Amino acid sequence: MGESSDSVSIDINMLPFEGKEYVVKTSGGSITVYVCGDQEKPALITYPDVALNYMSCFQGLFFCPEAASLLLHNFCIYHIDAPGHELGADVISSDVPLLSVDDLADQVAEVLDFFRLKEVLCLGVTAGAYILTLFAMKYKERVLGLILVSPICKAPSWTEWLYNKVLFPS
Repeated sequence: MGESSDSVSIDINMLPFEGKEYVVKTSGGSITVYVCGDQEKPALITYPDVALNYMSCFQGLFFCPEAASLLLHNFCIYHIDAPGHELGADVISSDVPLLSVDDLADQVAEVLDFFRLKEVLCLGVTAGAYILTLFAMKYKERVLGLILVSPICKAPSWTEWLYNKVLFPS
């Protein structure tokens, strides 16, 4: 048997999550935005699913060398974390009013204003996809396109449920 090599070479200058963290004050409170790449390039904003932050939600995509190379060479990535979901977040006090998904969509617009971004491409996962869809419907002129992963915003119908059970049995 020949020897196998399981080593991977990583260019330290191209780490996918190399960037700068910003705390953006919005009308709904402060949120964290992690910016990766050259801010002169077109903007791609990401919004993760519930209970996830940008690292836990998007690391699979951005640690894939082909995807990271394509995305980081062509876009500046703005990872928006929902309030209380950023790395090292404190427990949210029960005194703090909960934000609606419409409030979260408006926060996205405030983030764009903070960075002086006129138009963006949006990438959202599940709840993040729903929030970015609401953002796109409300601020059409600011959205170049949507990439939505599992954008379910309501319970599946019985037909959809059965279809998934037949195609993907457990």
